[in-house]
Formats: sequence, structure tokens, C-alpha cells
Amino acid sequence: MPATSPAHPRRRRRTNRLLATAAGVLTVGALAAAALPGSANAGEQHGKGKGHGHGPSRYQDVQLLSFNDLHGNLEPPTGSSGRVTEVQPDGTVKTIDAGGAEYLATHLRQARKGNPYSITAAGGDMVGASPLISGLFHDEPTIEALNKLELDVTSVGNHEFDEGAKELSRLQNGGCHPTDGCYTDKKFKGADFPYLTANVLNEKTEKPLLEPYWVWKKKDVKVGFIGVTLEGTPDIVSAEGVKGLVFKDEVETINKYAKELRRKGVKSIVALIHEGGFPASQNYNYDCDAPGAGDGISGPIADIAKNVSPDVDALVTGHTHNAYVCTIPDPAGKPRMVTSAASFGRLYTDTTLTYDRKTGDIARTAVKSANHVVSRDVPKASDITGLIGKWNTLAAPIGNRAIGYISGDVVKDGTESPLGDLIADAQLEYARTLDPEADLALMNPGGIRASLTYAASGGEGDGVVTFAEAFTVQPFANTVNLQTFTGEQLIQALKEQVSGQNEAAPKILQVSDGLTYTLDLTKTGADRVVTDSIRLNGEAIDPSASYRVATNSFLAGGGDGFTTLGEGTDDLVGDDDLAALEQYLTANSSAGSPLAPSAADRITIVQ
Repeated sequence: MPATSPAHPRRRRRTNRLLATAAGVLTVGALAAAALPGSANAGEQHGKGKGHGHGPSRYQDVQLLSFNDLHGNLEPPTGSSGRVTEVQPDGTVKTIDAGGAEYLATHLRQARKGNPYSITAAGGDMVGASPLISGLFHDEPTIEALNKLELDVTSVGNHEFDEGAKELSRLQNGGCHPTDGCYTDKKFKGADFPYLTANVLNEKTEKPLLEPYWVWKKKDVKVGFIGVTLEGTPDIVSAEGVKGLVFKDEVETINKYAKELRRKGVKSIVALIHEGGFPASQNYNYDCDAPGAGDGISGPIADIAKNVSPDVDALVTGHTHNAYVCTIPDPAGKPRMVTSAASFGRLYTDTTLTYDRKTGDIARTAVKSANHVVSRDVPKASDITGLIGKWNTLAAPIGNRAIGYISGDVVKDGTESPLGDLIADAQLEYARTLDPEADLALMNPGGIRASLTYAASGGEGDGVVTFAEAFTVQPFANTVNLQTFTGEQLIQALKEQVSGQNEAAPKILQVSDGLTYTLDLTKTGADRVVTDSIRLNGEAIDPSASYRVATNSFLAGGGDGFTTLGEGTDDLVGDDDLAALEQYLTANSSAGSPLAPSAADRITIVQ
């Protein structure tokens, strides 16, 4: 049976606790200024749960705090991954350092003060592609941190399947890792909160892998949560990670369970959707509704929001790592809040849902929401500091080891990035130890999770690359695979960057030294890759010739829509891609001769 809040015996009784001081922040994103029906506008009665001594008032404000795409970032993320931009009243933009679980805990605890009806929910990718402190221990540290953050419920994201369904179930239910065992003298207890997998079915039983929905209850107030991940998860996760699973349509699934919740008397419903959109501005406080309701956002979530049943009152989303608070009309034309809090714990969203006790539903005209920065100017939460210290002590002997040196930031940003070039070069050099005839390497941009920063992140010194920093860049433990392709297949693979599944949102492969071509973004579809410009070491690609191409195992399986890369022959499987990066940095840099960031000029961009 789907869970309700009393079904989790380890849950903390948050509503009986005194919390830290409240954060004084302005709330924006109100759906409408319209007054509530009946007596909801009657001053102290609104949302206070009192009615002049005659029992609770009709309307009760329910606070929904939410975040998404934490990816195990317990420590403050570095570089651009640890900053947000904020547009000022005069139109200028301010950059703010943000993120870190110690600060996130403090901000959430402050926000809850004075809100006895408070729920904390997440939109998936809490784990996976995590830094060393979490990833090295199969993300047990992050689950422990989320328990301390008093997360109530989350949807699953695609990264929750990086290690497969059994590992996800272990994170939910507890138990030591089947291979690595227990990391401490205490057995891992698992998540205090439910993971919701409404649209992820066991292929044999056709039942959801975990619970499809969960109901939060306090006194006479009930709010249901339905959790889904993007239907296209199998296209962006290794085949082994989703083996035996079926991913169903997000809208159909949400609508199905919304009907089921209403049949059970739950009329206030929130969908937690690990799929997202693309706002017109990267500033976290961009007014998404300034052009008009829903006009300031595009991408998959816009279509999903327009089709999810009007029975659903709000959508908490994720996946694209963008920040937005938008209203998008539901199929009945009523405005509905759609939110996302960027990624890596840099933001959290505070949404007020006004519950109507008479109808059991949310009064939509009163919904208001805003994203808030997880700034680092507040006290650290000591319990999270202790948790981080415990796991860092275990990770330090591995993570603090120096593996290379750089003369400046090696960033992952851009169509072609210096870090993408570095990783492709590392994989090509490693591939030539498998086969000296290896010709080139291709790296998917989504597999590069963070930049390498020149400034020291700990006591290692500026310019030193530690194993922990490299792990944060490439945390997936993909192998380096070497395959043979015809020139025609190689050209087709490059065209798949901007066509087919990737036409609307191109995925530009990072290329090793010697491969050059022109990407003409003024054209459409596959024509954006200028075929005649493709050169390897200055020579045109011969469609009938054979080329030995190195990729990671994800691409070698046809991931990210690169179906042609799944058709190679004469496959040689090497060590993991992180080992290839480590070997390259060690061999090609030293304290006296650090590696300089590349010019990122292998792909010529025409715009």
C-alpha cells in the first residue's frame, strides 16, 4: 500500500520541535492577488488554525520547502557550481556563493520557524554523480544528511539508478553494501523519507519499484505527493542501471494516481517530477511570469505542466539544474505553480499552499512561492558539520592524494570546454595503451560534473589536483572502451549531437586533440555539423576507412542518443575513466610544470 506519514516509524516529530530563528525574506511569485473565499481574508484567522476560540479556521497555510538535484554535495560546491546570480533592482547582476549541507540545514530550520504545518520535499537526484565524500561510500553519507535535514519525501531522479534498482532499494530500506560491506560499526539504516517511483515499474510484476505516492497528515490537513522521474531515463543511464525496469509516461502516471488519491479523500496534491525546463534567464530570481504566465520557460516541463490533471495543485521539478518559479495554466486554464531550485543545494524553494478545510483542496489563488539562496553567511548546522567530519576522516587517505597540477581553472563550461578537451585527451592516451592504433576519443558533456579549480579546496595548495577533486569531475566509474567504426559511422555519430533525440537540446561531444570540425548553429538539425570540415590530424574523414575510437562505457552503449556509438566492433574494455584521467595528469604535469587549460579551439562555432 502507498505510504502515509505515520507509516515511517523513524520519522522525527518535527511539528513538536522548536527551531532556529526565522529568515526574513520577501516572498515573490504570488499566483494572484485575489482574496480568498469566505473568511480567509479575516486578518489573524487566515492560516493561524484558530477561529476566535471556536475551533480551527477554514483556511490553513501549509509551508512546502523544496529542493532538487543535490547530487551528494554535502560540502560547499566549488567554482561556478557553488554560485548563483541575482538580478538587482537596478538591473545589474550580483554573484553569490551558495550551497553546502551545513548551510542548507540552517536555512531550512530557520524557514520552518513559526510554520507548524511545514513539509520538506525534493525533486530527485539527491544522490548520484556525487563528490568523493558521498560517492566513495555509495551515497550513504547523503542519505544520513537528508535524514538530519528532515526531508519528508522525494521523487527519484535518473541518477538514483546509476547503481541499479537494488542499490536504490538499499538506500531506501537500509543495510550494508553487498560488496563493500559496512563502512562504520553501525549498520546503515536507510532513508527516513520515502522515495516515490510512480512511473518506474518492475518489468515482470508491472508494479512500481517503490511507493507511487505518499500522504502527509497533520490533524485534519492532508496533502498527497506523487513522484515520477523522466520517462527518458533509460536513454541517459547505463543499461545495467535500469535493467528489468519500465519507465512510463509522466503525465499519464501522475493523472492516474491523482484520481486514486482523490478517491481516497486526498484532494490537495503535489507532483514531484524529475524533469525540468529552461527559463529565459539564469538569474535565480528572474520573474518567470513577467512576459505572461508560463511564457518565461520552455522545455519538457512546460508541456508536462500543461497536461497534468487540474487535480494536482503544484509541481516541484528538477533535472535541468535551473532555477525558476513560474505559473503555467493547467488544462482547465487555472494558474498552477511550477518550481525548481537549481542544483547542488544552492537554493531552496518556499511555497505557501493555503489548505481549505471545507473542500480539502488548495485555494490556488493564494499560492505563493519564491526561491531563496542557501547563502554561507549563516551559522553552520553543527550536526551536519559532525557528519561531514566523520565521513571526511574515512575518505581523507584516498581523497587528499595529489594526482596532478594545473596553472589555472580548467572549466567545464562552454560548447567545447578546456576540461572536456583534457578528459578526451586523457582517454585517448589511455586507449593507446590498449591499442597503439587508437585514433581519437569522444566524451559526453553530461559525464563531466564539475570544473577543476586552481584555488585550493583544502590544505593541498593552489594548483594541486587531488583525487577527491578528480572524483567529483568523473564520479560514474565508467570504463574506457575502444571500438572500431567506419568513417561514415563517425560522421553520423557527430551529427547525432544535433539531430534526433538531441536536436532540440544538442549534446556536443568533447573531442581529443587532432579531431577538428565546424559546428554551424545558424543551420538546423544534422546540417549543423559541417561534414566537409571534419578532419583528423588535418586529413578529411574517409567514409569507407576504419577508425579506432575511445569512449566511456556509457557512450559505448549508445547513451545520450548516440545510437551509432553503440554499434562499434572489436571492443576492448579498459580501466575506469577516472583512472585514465589520473594517469594523464600524473604523467603530464608536475609542481614545476603544471598543465595549462586548453584553448578549446578544436570545434569552430558559427553562430
